[in-house]
Amino acid sequence: MDGDTIAGIIIIPTIFFMVFVAPLWIIFHYRAKTKQVNGLSMNERSDLEELMEVANRMAARIETLESILDVESPGWREKQAESRRQE
Repeated sequence: MDGDTIAGIIIIPTIFFMVFVAPLWIIFHYRAKTKQVNGLSMNERSDLEELMEVANRMAARIETLESILDVESPGWREKQAESRRQE
């Protein structure tokens, strides 16, 4: 192999990287940084608020069910804890 072949093996991938890969890499990097700075979009924010409402309603339902179980079956928590220890 002569010097021109070795230079071609090194220079061609370097040019390809500098012309195609590096600009795309920089564009996507700064686009991601900008998105982090801006935070959530309006759609993401509304989805998050909806999920929080659903979680709050579910927590209230669980508390209601637990209070009903406390009245109807006073030792249910201990039975549940004991069954988990046996597993």
